[in-house]
Amino acid sequence: MAKVELKQPVVKEIAELLDGAASAVVVDYRGLTVEQDTILRKQLREAGVTYKVYKNTMIRFAAKGTAFEALNPDLEGPTALAVSKTDATAPARVLANFAKTADKLELKAGVVEGTYYDSKGIQVIATIPSREELLGKLLGSIQSPIANLARVLNQISESKASEA
Repeated sequence: MAKVELKQPVVKEIAELLDGAASAVVVDYRGLTVEQDTILRKQLREAGVTYKVYKNTMIRFAAKGTAFEALNPDLEGPTALAVSKTDATAPARVLANFAKTADKLELKAGVVEGTYYDSKGIQVIATIPSREELLGKLLGSIQSPIANLARVLNQISESKASEA
């Protein structure tokens, strides 16, 4: 069996992973202990992020002709790929938070919703809250004035009832 035939399924797997993905982040994982890597993988899994180590050439072939092709210059040395199909900021957010405790983990670059970001840009993307957090804040800001109005009307009715 030729080497190409062995590599084609891996390239296809990466292409399917990237197809329809909201974001992908590449990281250098050198120096992480097994324990740290296990914790990182668990956190990423809980956030709905697929995290795998692939050969750089395989990622290049799979990303050819997509927005993720912009990652090619950053595919040097050991590379792990974190991909999310639902939450565009999840890979960057989880990896950046983990990198605070594991200084060996280095965010190289990423593509978020079709736009390429270098390592500094990915750090900024990591500060954006998740969609659920943003919706919660929006709902809270919408409910606050209504709740305040209800309290004021209730106090007015109670004061009028006590006067009568």
